[in-house]
Amino acid sequence: MQQIDHARLRREALRWLILLTLNNARPIGAFEGLVLSVAQSEYPDATALELRREMDYLHDRELVKLDKQPSGKWHAELSRFGVDVAEYTIACEPGIARPAKYW
Repeated sequence: MQQIDHARLRREALRWLILLTLNNARPIGAFEGLVLSVAQSEYPDATALELRREMDYLHDRELVKLDKQPSGKWHAELSRFGVDVAEYTIACEPGIARPAKYW
């Protein structure tokens, strides 16, 4: 019997939630506080550190542009690839829990 990796499922779902949140915040993007409040509506125990880790992952995959400000705040917006993933116009590589397109 295969074990379910709940931590991996949560990480990948959180990444998808970040992409959806930033897609709705286009064209100006959003500060991490707003994205965290959305994440906490799905995962009440989500932390700022967890969110930053997943935003940084999406930045490394060139799906999100991050502005790490000297004040300590992070501002994020989707890159063109991030928009394409959120809008289902390109394939989504593993690591993001994007649901299958049903329409």
